Amino acid sequence: METVAPSAVIVAIDGPSGTGKSSTSKAVAAALGLRYLDTGAQYRAITWWMITNGVDTDDPHAVAVAAGKPVIESGTDPAAPTITVDGLDAAGPIRTQEVTSKVSAVSAVPEVRTLITELQRQIAAAAEGGIVVEGRDIGTTVLPDADLKIFLTASAEARAARRNGELKGKEAADLATTREALIKRDAADSGRKTSPLAKADDAVEVDTTELTLDQVIDRVVALVEEKRAAAK
Repeated sequence: METVAPSAVIVAIDGPSGTGKSSTSKAVAAALGLRYLDTGAQYRAITWWMITNGVDTDDPHAVAVAAGKPVIESGTDPAAPTITVDGLDAAGPIRTQEVTSKVSAVSAVPEVRTLITELQRQIAAAAEGGIVVEGRDIGTTVLPDADLKIFLTASAEARAARRNGELKGKEAADLATTREALIKRDAADSGRKTSPLAKADDAVEVDTTELTLDQVIDRVVALVEEKRAAAK
């Protein structure tokens, strides 16, 4: 796919785990000359910091007190996005099953969401030419004025199969276990009081269950181009 000249546009892509958000968002950003931000990585990063520093992630008060301590920085190059915590590369450590199992609890703490949301808004505002921001509450809470909002969905079975394909060795699980974990996280993310996982009223829903990654990317790129054309 050829890279086209960049045009300032903010794209919010939301949806639950396993719908293809990260792969789609990075590819769309690269194709359109935009920056890219994985907000989920930021919540994983602060969760990893909590675990590493002995904070009880099941204690909202303890998490709230420690929330402002770690320094999280995100690189927004879609070809090589980075995430560091206190200057340390956290790209690998934040993807462990332990972090995955605890990130919903940590990200549900209001103080954590307030800090990370402000960080996300600063990054989006500083992105020259525009940015694709992926997460769970981007269109509803973080960037409600985004130029285009997209909500990706997929069946639990398809999402479980994709997630298992991303995991290796001891991190991998059988499909039933992975599916159960995804559904449990969906419930936690959708049910939290602060910035729950939800589709914005003006978001375009794209069901990726029966689509290849390239088809999803093409669909989202087309939506962005339609938005650009309408704005001219």
